[in-house]
Amino acid sequence: MLQSRFKMPSRDELKKRMDKIPDNLMKECPICHTTFFSMRMGKQRTCPNCGFGFRITARRRAKITFDTFDEMDADVTVPDQYDDKKYRGKIAKAKKVTGIKESVLTGIGSLDHQKVVAGIMDPFFIMGSLGSATGEKIVRLFEKATTEKLPVVMFTASGGARMQEGIKSLMQMAKVSQAVEAHSKAGLFYLVVLCDPTTGGVTASFAMQGDIILAESHALVGFAGRRVIEQTIMKQPPKNFQRAETVLDHGFIDAIVPRTNLKQTISQLLRLHQREASHG
Repeated sequence: MLQSRFKMPSRDELKKRMDKIPDNLMKECPICHTTFFSMRMGKQRTCPNCGFGFRITARRRAKITFDTFDEMDADVTVPDQYDDKKYRGKIAKAKKVTGIKESVLTGIGSLDHQKVVAGIMDPFFIMGSLGSATGEKIVRLFEKATTEKLPVVMFTASGGARMQEGIKSLMQMAKVSQAVEAHSKAGLFYLVVLCDPTTGGVTASFAMQGDIILAESHALVGFAGRRVIEQTIMKQPPKNFQRAETVLDHGFIDAIVPRTNLKQTISQLLRLHQREASHG
């Protein structure tokens, strides 16, 4: 009888081997539930099977979308009047994780030699929540674009209004909407890209006020959360009722564009607008 040459490694040896395995080696897509090596997501961080765009920081999105990006209002942050220790702790953590001081990154970007004012919400900054400083940065963004007669591209990714700031967070919906209206009355182009997730007060205001509204594949887009809706209507909504594809079917989105095609699509839309404006 042949004896096996395989020798079972000891616990210490197994532990050493496990320690060498990098963190987040594998990833599971929340949409199609495909499991794959994380490296297959590439720099765009998308599911190789269904195209779902995993959440990314605002700085990463700026890097993969624009040829150049010059940040504006980098020091605008949560006012000192909000001194709750737990809230300040969350703000400090968010700043460290994202590298920005508020939940939106704003700046002047260039794309195929086209100048644009851009806003990019960061889902890792307290879920991209809309606080008073967030609203202030977005208003300044639109005012800059209106003054310089530039188009605006806004990437939304938010859980909604930031409840730690109470009514002042909700006031940002109207404040930003006024700035959007002024930009629109000046005959300027506003393009929105809905990213995962876009919900709450952001959806109820500037996320749905674009001249053209795009969305990434399978992005969560809605107002109230699923559990709130279930408890209100006493029914279980369809599985995909708040996914971008369903919202598109009901006419609230103009097109769904995979993240890998967004840069080219945005560039084309900006160029078409410039031609339209020059002939107007």
